[in-house]
Amino acid sequence: MTAAAEHPWGRVDAEGNVYVREAEGERLIGQWVGGDPAEAIALYTRRFDGLETEVDLLEKRLSAGTVAPDDAAKALAAVREQVEGAQAMGDLAGLLTRLDALGPLVDQAREKRRVEREQRQQEAKEAKTRIVAEAEALANGNDWRAGADRFRELLEEWKGLPRLPKSQDDELWHRFSSARTTYTKRRKAHFAEQSARRDEAARVKEKLIAEAEALSGSTDWGPTSGRYRDLMQQWKKAGPAPRNVEDKLWKRFRAAQDVFFSARDAANAELDAEYERNAEVKAELLAEAEALLPITDLDAARRAWHSIAERWEAAGKVPRAKVKEFESRIRAVENEIRNADQREWQRTDPEKSARADDMIGKLEAAIAETEAKLDKARADGNEKKVRELTENLESRRAFLDIARKTASDFS
Repeated sequence: MTAAAEHPWGRVDAEGNVYVREAEGERLIGQWVGGDPAEAIALYTRRFDGLETEVDLLEKRLSAGTVAPDDAAKALAAVREQVEGAQAMGDLAGLLTRLDALGPLVDQAREKRRVEREQRQQEAKEAKTRIVAEAEALANGNDWRAGADRFRELLEEWKGLPRLPKSQDDELWHRFSSARTTYTKRRKAHFAEQSARRDEAARVKEKLIAEAEALSGSTDWGPTSGRYRDLMQQWKKAGPAPRNVEDKLWKRFRAAQDVFFSARDAANAELDAEYERNAEVKAELLAEAEALLPITDLDAARRAWHSIAERWEAAGKVPRAKVKEFESRIRAVENEIRNADQREWQRTDPEKSARADDMIGKLEAAIAETEAKLDKARADGNEKKVRELTENLESRRAFLDIARKTASDFS
């Protein structure tokens, strides 16, 4: 026999029977034979403390939302099974009451989880619908580089979204996949076509380079310069060649042009220097010619003029900027001598009237002939010939005016 021991929620009797007090009365939960009853009470209260800890933990997890509702329901049933009929000493009914209170919390968590899941599903559906709409718009576009990057971004975004109900998810995925396939096929076709165009451009440019290199040694400056302009237009029209050869082709084409234009520039520089030297000679001749005015000795002026005129023609061309000034000044001297000669001729010729009439006829015929030549030069686009004939025509017309005046004086 052992001594009896008491506890607020149970006791150990003298025979070692351990009881827990419940609302319906005492319930035998074990035996403690030959030992200290206090140790029995301590053992069974520790068991109760363990159960209470399980209930506390479940309450906290449900309150914090760290356990899924289904897992919480399973845990709740498991703990209830442990508490009901438990061989433990304590307020077991209180634990069951607390467990009963957790049932609605599990239902609330389940409902909350359902609402959140539906909301996520709706958000996922909206996001995937948006992705599909953008993909279908991209599929018909021509942004071949940014479009491909955007499709990759959309795919990664799709992967991060929750799955929808199978029928909805499959339908949206089929549209997205079809759009991506359409875009990929069009993109490949575009780059294949572009590659073919670049290859054809490379072939065209090889031919242009061959002609440019063949022309690089030409000294026919005007026509060859024009041909190089034509080649450049054809080069631009051909479009870009493949990237790995475009720069090399351009360098070859440019190098051929540089050879020609460097030679042309050198020749022009030499020609400019020659024209400047010619201008110095003609400037001296102008000074010599203008010194003849006013005319005091017509015979001496004629002889000097003939010498100056021969040397003027032999001196050659001058820079374009000086042509108009030099020609104007030399023609002024020429006209003065011609006018003086005409006056002298009129004064000394005994058959002035007859000669004047004959001169008028000859000048009119010469003017008509010159006008015909001038019309032809204009039609041919020969600007140099047009200038020469225009000056000649003006001179002959001036002589004709003088001849007519002279004839009228003898009438």
